[in-house]
Amino acid sequence: MSEAASTRSTAARRATPPAPPPALLPSLAPLLYEWLPRQRWFAGKGRPVTGFSLVAATELLPSSGGVSGAPGLLHLLVSVQQPAAATHGPPGPPVADCYQLLLGVRSALPPRLAPALIGHVQDGPLEGLTVYDALLDPRLAGLLLERLRNTGVQGALRFERDPSVVIPPGLTPRPLGAEQSNSSLVYGDSFILKVFRRVSPGSNPDLELPLALARKGCERVPAPVAWYEADNTDDPYQPYALGVLQPFLRGSEDGWQRALRALAVGNDFTADAQALGRATAEVHTALAVALPMVMLRKQQTEALAAAMTERLDAAAQAVPALVPYVPALRTAFDAFAARGRAGRAWPAQRVHGDLHLGQALRAPGGEWSVIDFEGEPSRPLAERRRPQPVVRDVAGMLRSFDYAARSHQPWDADWATRCREAFCDGYAKASGTDPRDEPELLRAYETDKAVYEVLYEARHRPDWLPVPLAAIHRLASSPGARTPGHRPETTPHRTTGPLPGTPRHSAPTRPPGTPPHSGPAPSSDTAAHRASDPPPETDHTPGPTP
Repeated sequence: MSEAASTRSTAARRATPPAPPPALLPSLAPLLYEWLPRQRWFAGKGRPVTGFSLVAATELLPSSGGVSGAPGLLHLLVSVQQPAAATHGPPGPPVADCYQLLLGVRSALPPRLAPALIGHVQDGPLEGLTVYDALLDPRLAGLLLERLRNTGVQGALRFERDPSVVIPPGLTPRPLGAEQSNSSLVYGDSFILKVFRRVSPGSNPDLELPLALARKGCERVPAPVAWYEADNTDDPYQPYALGVLQPFLRGSEDGWQRALRALAVGNDFTADAQALGRATAEVHTALAVALPMVMLRKQQTEALAAAMTERLDAAAQAVPALVPYVPALRTAFDAFAARGRAGRAWPAQRVHGDLHLGQALRAPGGEWSVIDFEGEPSRPLAERRRPQPVVRDVAGMLRSFDYAARSHQPWDADWATRCREAFCDGYAKASGTDPRDEPELLRAYETDKAVYEVLYEARHRPDWLPVPLAAIHRLASSPGARTPGHRPETTPHRTTGPLPGTPRHSAPTRPPGTPPHSGPAPSSDTAAHRASDPPPETDHTPGPTP
């Protein structure tokens, strides 16, 4: 939320809500130990859960206690303790992440809600009752929308909305299925509610940036209609952003699915790529006006380059196939730092932070919108809110064209090259600044993105590892390339086969683990504002590119 909105919310809060029964969380813990790690949005997979603590609890709808069979709705913020992720150095201290849970409570679960089951409570205040994922219960999902419609404070929660937008009552909810880092509900094909699962105190960019863009009249981003947050007892000026309701862009198609369809039938995609470049530039221009900018000078540039180098070294330790390229890739970051030492400064501003084809929606009339401003959820909130050069978003989209091209066999390198050039052309025409005119900056950010992709694919989707490794080979072989369209993979490796150190396989028809935003039938993680199934999800919801 914006600073002003957050301040208003804090000032309007009621007294501290009553504390929940002390036995509540201990009675739920045995169920959560089993259920939480199985959820796609749980970020701590592969590490044991060692404990829980209750951050906040609000009873949105009291349970009937089994008398009438009517459900109750319990909202929890739970801190989950786990060991730190394994590294090649000494083990780090334990970590704790806060998760938002919406629990339905019934005496017995109807068969239609069987997939939502969490478990049966054996003791405590809910003894003898069944708890389940409330977002899969249309009755309770509808109640959540009603709270957003009517606003106000309930327990630790505050619900707010834009009073100029009418939210009709009784809209039928339906969950979107293929998500990972968050959960989304579509209400009557009119609105989509994105429920943040792993939450942190402070402004969530997925609410903050669309609100700022709406104030500046930017129509490229669906404006928030309503949102809700929770008190932060440690700092009342940094509440937990929990969810945002936005218009559902019915009939829209996400850029990933549209690109795949173009590839499948041999159609050109450069007009769409150029239009996407214009849309991206317009969003960047509006963000530069809406929120403060800074200049990256020698100290900041060297710090950024050092962080990129550190990520490269860590990724190479985890993925041996990356090791042969490390010396050449370091030159990209060294060249970036050298420009800063030579006195070059770059403007930095708020950006999307995780831009790819799956985060762009094309309306039936041809207009493109940009969605899902949360950034990479795996990164700390403070980092996601930090001003960045706009080329970070440009690099993300350029990598996405490579992913799309690689998903089609036979691979068409020229298709990706043309799209990358067209995107930069559109961006330059709309903004007056051509990202290709700063080759050191663009190469550094594209290299950093490709390194991240290698690590992600190696851990989560090894069938896709050859895609970022192909880009790694290009970037390592072409340190002086000026344009993003520099022809990739003019190498001895087969364009349809793996690079050295990777298993031989063919890529799936669409990258598993990307956020859905449009297409034929919504399901995925970027505030799915579309009406069709988008690409699958990833833990940071990378879309076509991680």
